[in-house]
Amino acid sequence: MPISQKPDLAKKLIFWYDRHHRELPWRVSPAMAAKGVRPEPYHIWLSEVMLQQTTVQAVKPYFEKFLALWPKVTDLADAPSEQVMAAWAGLGYYARARNLKKCAEAVAREHGGRFPQTQEGLLALPGIGDYTSAAVAAIAFDQPAPVMDGNVERVVSRLFAIEEALPAAKPLFKSYVAALTPKDRPGDFAQAMMDLGATICTPKRPACALCPFREDCCALAGHDPEHFPVKAAKKEKPVRVGAAFVAVSPDGAVFLRRRPETGLLGGMTEIPNSAWTARIDGDATEAAAPFPADWRHRGVVTHVFTHFELRLSVFEAETPRLERPDGWWQAIAALGDEALPTVMKKAIAQALPDAFKPGQKG
Repeated sequence: MPISQKPDLAKKLIFWYDRHHRELPWRVSPAMAAKGVRPEPYHIWLSEVMLQQTTVQAVKPYFEKFLALWPKVTDLADAPSEQVMAAWAGLGYYARARNLKKCAEAVAREHGGRFPQTQEGLLALPGIGDYTSAAVAAIAFDQPAPVMDGNVERVVSRLFAIEEALPAAKPLFKSYVAALTPKDRPGDFAQAMMDLGATICTPKRPACALCPFREDCCALAGHDPEHFPVKAAKKEKPVRVGAAFVAVSPDGAVFLRRRPETGLLGGMTEIPNSAWTARIDGDATEAAAPFPADWRHRGVVTHVFTHFELRLSVFEAETPRLERPDGWWQAIAALGDEALPTVMKKAIAQALPDAFKPGQKG
């Protein structure tokens, strides 16, 4: 179905969106927009960075926490990096938190606290790629930029029954979305496509009877919407191993240290662990311990990263609270104040099951 034969697709979608849009804390509803309320670029940028690879429900409390701590982009620019990383902990993909800080600093320093209004200008900022630049340009500034996420890919692939497999098909999908995006209300169109994919055109059991595209959808006409999008066979993730060490002082503190600024989980807080990476195994035995102690094996935790699976053997020991140049001691009740990535929280909880229970700050 050539797009030129269906010039009313965008109108159908906007009509549906006006009535069925999701209420989101960073979004300006169509009714508010009609009264002249404009989206806040800082809110759109922050939410879009958080939403990459993460659900709306998971992002909402983080978004609200960030705005409470740093109401303006200039506030975020001035915040200590350790506080930003700690506030981000649990969202994963920690390079995004580092880039979030760098981008805020660039907006404050180079643009007077105002985001550029074009996709090209946004792309020049640290940590902003094609998706985020298009989303901010379209939603915050009404630029006709094609916004592509997993929801949009699914809608387009089904609407036109595109048989080319992802990820190779991404440029083709983008060309379809660019052709569909209207010059009038491109931001609402982008959000409508996302909402449609998230609520109606879902991966399994899509609610086709409620879809504004039901009369136009080639996949539905062929009675097989769930066949799309076609995806290339996934490669099996490699498994890496390592060891993690939970040292506890008699007065109830855990020894922590800081990871290097670059690399996986860069700049985050950690418990001592062996030198594993996405490509090589670390020592999974007591021999990798950071200092001598009566280390006891407490089991194994598994954590799945984007490109590999990590299995950490966890060791725990009670040891005197000696000051060390490579780290510091943190009270168990205050572990939640630290920028601990999920894999480190898992390891600590394996050795200290009550560390992150209600009543603790973790």
